[in-house]
Amino acid sequence: MAARLKVTQIKSEIGGKQNQRDSLRTLGLKRIGDIVVKDDSSSVRGLVNTVSHLVTVEEINN
Repeated sequence: MAARLKVTQIKSEIGGKQNQRDSLRTLGLKRIGDIVVKDDSSSVRGLVNTVSHLVTVEEINN
């Protein structure tokens, strides 16, 4: 089975660039403390890489 990523927002998007705010919304994160679980893919990795200073990421093996 494919790995999944647990992404948690730990910092605010306020003061960030528009592409960073858009990346958080695309991931489904709206506020500090929000958690989403996404399939591990290159597109999700790219979004996480854009906002790596605002989120923490854990790999979940199913």
